[in-house]
Amino acid sequence: MHVYALKSCDTCRKALKSLKEAGHDPQVTDIRADGLPADLLDRLAARFGDAIVNRRSTTWRGLDEAERGGDPATLIAAHPTLMKRPVIDHDGTLYLGWTPETRAALT
Repeated sequence: MHVYALKSCDTCRKALKSLKEAGHDPQVTDIRADGLPADLLDRLAARFGDAIVNRRSTTWRGLDEAERGGDPATLIAAHPTLMKRPVIDHDGTLYLGWTPETRAALT
């Protein structure tokens, strides 16, 4: 299991805590420090489309209208903190966000 998160994100910390309590040993990549692998970004865009963009983030509010209209994968490549978090890759299945569905599937 691999978790792509921000170490300063409360939701990501909750997710990691729950995953560990459920017996998982997640590897964690801090997207601010390490970015996202290009192949993962391509998989995310193909699977979730523009849902990968967190439109409630501070980074989003700082973008102008032209930037907001760009391709979601390109936006996240340029601004990794725009990604909805966490992204969990578990045995090749991708989960986006710490939603009730994600929690049910992994904990």
